[in-house]
Amino acid sequence: MTRFRSAPCLETDRLLLRAHSLADFEDSAAMWADPQVVAHISGVPSTADQSWSRVLRYIGHWQALGFGYWVIVDKADGSFLGEAGLADYHRDTEPSIKGVPEAGWALKPSAQGKGLATEAVTAVMAWADEALAKEFPMACAIFDPAHTASVRVANKAGFGNPVMGTFGDKDALFLERTLGT
Repeated sequence: MTRFRSAPCLETDRLLLRAHSLADFEDSAAMWADPQVVAHISGVPSTADQSWSRVLRYIGHWQALGFGYWVIVDKADGSFLGEAGLADYHRDTEPSIKGVPEAGWALKPSAQGKGLATEAVTAVMAWADEALAKEFPMACAIFDPAHTASVRVANKAGFGNPVMGTFGDKDALFLERTLGT
């Protein structure tokens, strides 16, 4: 596998997915502090220091693992729309997903409901099919079972085989996707 030290730029019809920089902190922190964004993720808005750690973790994923998250930017005006990518968070889950790239995404409320998440996640997974399939046979995604919008995005991006499990002490829906197809 070619090890990437930073996120390569990905382009779709409406989006540019690019590497995080420290300059993205304010936009990222504002998004993660929004109760609408976190309603089906943690349920608790992130503090500024949690968002700072998240941005550093995004940058560090690429450095350490060769994959990670991208900033989602509107191609038309360059505005921050959200974040999407793959990570290995070493989560406490049943079934275990240790060592499996976990897809995730979040968009600020004004960007939701326009097909942008599907567009971004499809681009991320197309990249993973090319860059990660030799090392990782599959990727996964986990959800609050009530988060039907994100489950639809995952299904459109090729995730399936639903299994109910737990993430910490909460019920979680696990989906998987074969890489390289």
